[in-house]
Amino acid sequence: MAVQTQTRVKVAKLDTSKYHGLDRETLIRLYRTMFLSRRLDDREIQLKRQNKIYFQISSAGHEAVTAAMGLLVRPGIDWLYPYYRDRAFCLMVGVTPLETLLQAVGAKDDPASGGRQMPSHWGHPKWNVVSKSSCTGTQFVQAVGAAEATLYYQNRPKALAQAKKAPLGQYVHHHDNEIVYVSAGEGATSQGEFWESLNATCAKKLPLLYLIEDNGYAISVPVEVQTAGGNISRLVRGFPGLHVAEFDGTDPLESYAVAKEAVDYVRQRRGPALLHAHVIRHYSHSLSDDEKLYKTAEEREEEAHRDPLSKFSLFLVREGLLDQKEIEALEADVDHEVREAGDQALAAEPPSIDSIHVNVYSPDVDPTSPAFAAQPQFHGAPKTMVEMVAATLSDEMARDERIAVFGEDVADASRDENLKHVKGKGGVFKATSGLQRKYGADRVFNTPLAEASIVGRAIGMATRGLKPVAEIQFFDYIWPAMMQIRDELCVLRWRSNGNFKSPAVLRVAIGGYLTGGGIYHSQSGESIFAHCPGLRVVMPSTALDVAGLLRTSVRCDDPVMFLEHKHLYRQPYNRSEYPGPDYTVPFGKARLVKEGDAVSIITFGAIVHRAEVAAARLEREGVSVEIIDLRSLSPYDWDAIAATVRKNHRVIVAYEDMLSWGFGAEIAARIADELFDELDAPVKRVAAMDTFCAYQPKLEDVILPQTEHILSAVRQLLDY
Repeated sequence: MAVQTQTRVKVAKLDTSKYHGLDRETLIRLYRTMFLSRRLDDREIQLKRQNKIYFQISSAGHEAVTAAMGLLVRPGIDWLYPYYRDRAFCLMVGVTPLETLLQAVGAKDDPASGGRQMPSHWGHPKWNVVSKSSCTGTQFVQAVGAAEATLYYQNRPKALAQAKKAPLGQYVHHHDNEIVYVSAGEGATSQGEFWESLNATCAKKLPLLYLIEDNGYAISVPVEVQTAGGNISRLVRGFPGLHVAEFDGTDPLESYAVAKEAVDYVRQRRGPALLHAHVIRHYSHSLSDDEKLYKTAEEREEEAHRDPLSKFSLFLVREGLLDQKEIEALEADVDHEVREAGDQALAAEPPSIDSIHVNVYSPDVDPTSPAFAAQPQFHGAPKTMVEMVAATLSDEMARDERIAVFGEDVADASRDENLKHVKGKGGVFKATSGLQRKYGADRVFNTPLAEASIVGRAIGMATRGLKPVAEIQFFDYIWPAMMQIRDELCVLRWRSNGNFKSPAVLRVAIGGYLTGGGIYHSQSGESIFAHCPGLRVVMPSTALDVAGLLRTSVRCDDPVMFLEHKHLYRQPYNRSEYPGPDYTVPFGKARLVKEGDAVSIITFGAIVHRAEVAAARLEREGVSVEIIDLRSLSPYDWDAIAATVRKNHRVIVAYEDMLSWGFGAEIAARIADELFDELDAPVKRVAAMDTFCAYQPKLEDVILPQTEHILSAVRQLLDY
């Protein structure tokens, strides 16, 4: 790199007060890290043009503030959520040049993902660098959950001890003055999760530090289009307790001084902080982008004058900290290191094709195994499904202090002083009633009305070793959390190649058949989540199965979506005595509801009882019907399905969803594909077809057609 030649000024003693307490060695380390980051960018660009890697996204122009920030965090102690332009930051905390290039070539030994992600998607368990996805802004609410875990462990050392004994417990750490760092570009501040995270962080005074690296452009969209007024730090200054600072992020010394004040503020538990660093994007967004298409030559020239590398090298020479020959020697040494790392990375072994199946689910806990097939020890009066939820969670919370229950309205009362005077809420369906009184407001608490952050916070907490049980109040409102579920929750273990996990439980009230619910309290859609790899999906139809499957969900080491059908919550026909605190049911094992030898009905959820009603009527006509309740949808019990089809040769798949694209349609298709020769008649599907039917004024108007549909389908098969 060309720099202006200066005569070195000899000084007897360095006055560190001029440099915010940084000594000569640290200042040189800052420059070396910045230069190393730039040279790694350049090497990746070269490799991409040679078609030896497949993508490149640079950190050029961001090196000063990120390298300075790396000096202030404590690797392996603080928890770090860096984004893709944080190359200098990651180098400063301990990621090596070879490790960054192993990412670029997609090598098996890439510590971030084992070759599964694009370059600059950082992750390193040794340094507490949490795996980052390609999604912009999702990291904010996960960092909130990680910061909540900091305070949780501070108050509950038993939970920390239990987390250390769980799978991946070797990566569970807690230190009294640790902080959580999260960074992003200014474009990501337009995401809803950014604002949701600020709201939650400031409400709870969490030890979270935001670094917003504002280079003026989100790909081609300028900051004034992204942000009202063109300045994010001005917009957030009203958040209570939030330390906000805006500064020149191309100056490493100014960056260090401003960031140090913010880090101290957060470490002292005075509240969260947001740093707004003005930087440049020295290259295009990525090699898939050409900034000349939207930036003028004058803009690009102005940015070049602010290049942090050329400015800082000139500063070091002018201050007499390095002379020209020392600068050149340092840069030559870096170039040699990058060449060697590049040669090693290009020779590295790629992952095997079969490895794609590794770390989809936990290698340590198999919830489908016979170990979860426990026998019930019944006692007490029969409980409804909703009562069984609370009883099961209560026992599990007594057993495992890592469990935290949260969501909208799940607490008895957020204001502790009110508990002396009120009965308490405990959920809109009372499924968590009494848990806050019993276990405390730090373990059972209400959240803001923000589904994405409920799930994101659960991810962050689970990543830290806690066992969050989060509630989405109605399935109909789960969609704001879809990216957090599909792109984050269920693939964290896979994308990090097993270095991180997020075994959270999401309890979701689902389904119709309740009068007055309208179109927004009646939806089904379990099939959408059943095909998310890495996510377990279960849907009990009885109180006994609620106890067994919910307990398996909590003790499982994978993320679980636990679907609770609203219509079944208080039905008398599916009640059960409590089966004891150790009763579990394996995932992927169907329940034989009723034996029969004429027709098989495969179903789940609220349709199980509809099938029983239809079967009772058919029995009076001399028709014996077998009913299989799947209970678990991902995985599902194909062996039980195949067995009943081979036994009766006539099958109905009944489910509460659209006729097309529903979960039952997949079961019917697989039966037709793999068991066609076993069928004496076509597979029949009975679906709700209109999942918005709950607006009907009379419940029987909804229930009876479903039962009649099953009866009609059985008779059609018998006549075939």
